[in-house]
Amino acid sequence: MATSKGPGETGGKPGDHDANPRGDDLDRRRRELEAAIAAKRPRPAPDGPASKTSGMTGIGYALRLSSEFIAGVVVGAGLGWFVDRLAGTSPWGLIVFLLLGFGAGVVNVLRSAGLVAEHRIRKPGGEEPPVGD
Repeated sequence: MATSKGPGETGGKPGDHDANPRGDDLDRRRRELEAAIAAKRPRPAPDGPASKTSGMTGIGYALRLSSEFIAGVVVGAGLGWFVDRLAGTSPWGLIVFLLLGFGAGVVNVLRSAGLVAEHRIRKPGGEEPPVGD
């Protein structure tokens, strides 16, 4: 039985010429690839530095970080000077506490920038306090 086919007709069922199995396969693979890329793309942390600034501009954020550092150094120098005056150990108290203040200032900056986790006190029994204030 011969059928009469026009040019470009394949002789399949009506409506089959709209569906392209090869194109459906490509679409499915494209969607899978996009999903895999989206899964591997780094997502910004919700508690990162940008969310902690609560609308501060870049200059405000920089001033906050620098003041955290300077406060640590100044408090360390002040405590060292006070210990030297009280104990008469000049200049060793100032040197030691200035270095401790420098270290505390660096840790404060790293905590404010979100690069170091904040310290949490564990309750007896291994329970941790809830995250947040």
